Amino acid sequence: MSRSVLRESPNAALDKTILNKYMDLPQPDDKIQAEYIWIDGTGEGIRSKTRTLNTMPSKASELPIWTYDGSSTYQAGGENSEIFLQPVAIYKDPFRRNNNVLVMCETFNFDHTPTATNKRIKCREAMDSGAVKKEEPWFGIEQEYTLLDIDGRPLGWPKHGFPGPQGPYYCGVGADKVIAREIVEAHYRACLYAGVPICGTNAEVMPSQWEYQVGPSLGIAAGDDLWISRFILHRIAEEFGVVVTLDPKPIPGHWNGSGAHCNFSTKTMRAENGLAEIERAIDRMSKRHVLHIRAYDPREGKDNERRLTGTCETSSIHDFSSGVANRNVSIRIPRAVAEEKRGYLEDRRPSSNCDPYSVTDALVRTCILNE
Repeated sequence: MSRSVLRESPNAALDKTILNKYMDLPQPDDKIQAEYIWIDGTGEGIRSKTRTLNTMPSKASELPIWTYDGSSTYQAGGENSEIFLQPVAIYKDPFRRNNNVLVMCETFNFDHTPTATNKRIKCREAMDSGAVKKEEPWFGIEQEYTLLDIDGRPLGWPKHGFPGPQGPYYCGVGADKVIAREIVEAHYRACLYAGVPICGTNAEVMPSQWEYQVGPSLGIAAGDDLWISRFILHRIAEEFGVVVTLDPKPIPGHWNGSGAHCNFSTKTMRAENGLAEIERAIDRMSKRHVLHIRAYDPREGKDNERRLTGTCETSSIHDFSSGVANRNVSIRIPRAVAEEKRGYLEDRRPSSNCDPYSVTDALVRTCILNE
């Protein structure tokens, strides 16, 4: 597998050890490299660029606002192309280390209105409301993804055929079951270093498909944490010459798709007899199923149509359903939650390429604000 990737990927063919002699050069104390990161006009793509700071920021508001060419990111025309970058969250940089930082940013048009893909601002409005703050919403997002060779084929799959049927790959161990664990381990450690609350990882049902979990994150931080974790994943895979896809159904047929299941709880749900509040939230979501489906992938349900078929551990996109310990429903109540009568619910509908700001915004507006 690795020899094939080395032949096909120019990134993997580069000798990475040469970089080390430059990265080992002393970095001046008064020079900080800040990697500004943002969501492009597709609502899925991640872009970034670097600037030098003279002091180490302690919070995002201390970082300068910057601009970029929106005509090259599907966000503006060439005649008026500048888009503003507003820093909103800071993480340690696991690639440059030292005092260098990753900076999550919101994006604004020339007239200072949010860009079409700046879903964070609407989410922040909901999270900042008194009713939501009082309920202290926690989110844990399970990010599934698939590793591809540079030719777009799942990494390690036969070039002119398919691997054996699903069954031995989920949480698998062994060279005949698991592909590219090195990327997964590197990503896990890099997220821990950066300050992303990554809390687990596992091989998924389809070969070359993996999952990691981020959370619990409070309020708006859930979206920030997941986007930064995605950036780190793409950057690490880049170094290995491997492509990460968040396509919710990268391989048609009886192969599992990829989701971003969202575990959600409020202070009331976590309290004694919180199951009653969980059931109330599920009832509210049942009445807003179409609204949630539109919020749960960048193409307002079109991507999820390929995944939410009622097969391969999914519910039908057209019907709302719920159940205890059932993975073929829209909303799952874990067995332990049902027994303890408090805890959280799992929304299994978000697609792997969802915008977590849209997902968490929809959940608090439906379940807490009852909008």
